[in-house]
Amino acid sequence: MTLLDSPPLTRAPEAARASRALAWVLVLLASGMVACSLLGPVGFGAMAYRTSSTSLNQLRGSDAATLFLIAPLTLAAAALAWRRHPASPLLATGLGAYALYTYAQVVIGQEYLRLPGNVERFFPLLLAVFVLGGAAVVLGQRLTPAVLPALSPRVGRTLGVVLLCVAAFVLVGLHLPTMLTAWRDPTSMPQYAPSPTPFWMVKLMDLGIVVPVAVVTGIGMLRGADWAPRVMYPLLTAYACLATSVAAMALVMVLRGDPDASVALLCGFAAFAVLFASLTAVAYRPLLRAS
Repeated sequence: MTLLDSPPLTRAPEAARASRALAWVLVLLASGMVACSLLGPVGFGAMAYRTSSTSLNQLRGSDAATLFLIAPLTLAAAALAWRRHPASPLLATGLGAYALYTYAQVVIGQEYLRLPGNVERFFPLLLAVFVLGGAAVVLGQRLTPAVLPALSPRVGRTLGVVLLCVAAFVLVGLHLPTMLTAWRDPTSMPQYAPSPTPFWMVKLMDLGIVVPVAVVTGIGMLRGADWAPRVMYPLLTAYACLATSVAAMALVMVLRGDPDASVALLCGFAAFAVLFASLTAVAYRPLLRAS
């Protein structure tokens, strides 16, 4: 078995078909994300979200980041998958995870009976993007090489520490203070009363998925576990996309004078986006060299 062999696909024709299927899934995923962004408030405004003004500004930022950065990256991953590049399955898994995270919140995090809008009419499109995100994760994992190029011990330890720091920041720095405020005095949070659903939806997904996965993977990287890089690559990809999306949310909130806007938050997540993009590039470098 060579370095970049994948055991579930032992025959070259089968592997080629699966790679091309992944490429088409990524093309459709990118197209669906672009359609959602263009139909939303960033584009033609045909899809009206049922949420508060603050959450609407955040969705504007997320749509803009998806339209101008994440969808093109998804198309680039599709081109790599068509060429059967070994980095494409890992990119696809991370991009699929980003789509699952983002569009689950778009669908579930609406105040359907309380606030005006028509987002439910576009449920088939949002569902298609969600399903394509799941397909990208499944096909990406299936095509991921059985053995990945070894990272240097220093890089592996650095990535492990970074993932643990991210988990601590998301838990203690980002969510715990607002969660305590929501318990004690929710009326002091102007974004909470008109739209509590996305508030708790984000907390559920971040504290129930993002933090535990980051902790387990970070510990695995520090201990040099064989399975850890297979999770670390997609995780870094998804985190780089999410950090960029949140930075875009913060930018839109500042530009539109949102009462919950924070220049410090904007600078912080812009720095996170640059950090994760840099770490992702460093992590993928051995894989690109091995190809």
